[in-house]
Amino acid sequence: MNTYLNKKNAHLILSAAILIPASLLYGLYPEQVFPRLFEVDIEAIDLRNIFRAIMFLYLGIANILILGILKSEYWKYATLLVIVFMGSLALGRTMSFIIDGSPSLIFILGLFGEFILAVFSLIQLKKYDSIS
Repeated sequence: MNTYLNKKNAHLILSAAILIPASLLYGLYPEQVFPRLFEVDIEAIDLRNIFRAIMFLYLGIANILILGILKSEYWKYATLLVIVFMGSLALGRTMSFIIDGSPSLIFILGLFGEFILAVFSLIQLKKYDSIS
């Protein structure tokens, strides 16, 4: 097991550890979670459908990250996925910040976390890609 818990996989482990609980928050009980966390009412079936789709998108990405941790031949693809996914989320939040104004603290923290994970993964790719 220690062969998987190493510095090379740190960005994948951290990203998967964040994505799995986040996915469950989005999709298991959105009508209960979102009103408590964000003062948003989730009553429409279509809106719950969107959040459950996001849950499985996040879980699918987490599965690829776990595959990259367990199988070295998938490490680069998983790393690129973290860079693109977290970077895209950070860019989307930045665009919303500019267009819509300042969101709640949890989304501001999310922006910084996603940006840091994208940059950290890029550093990991440059550091370990030639070693694989």
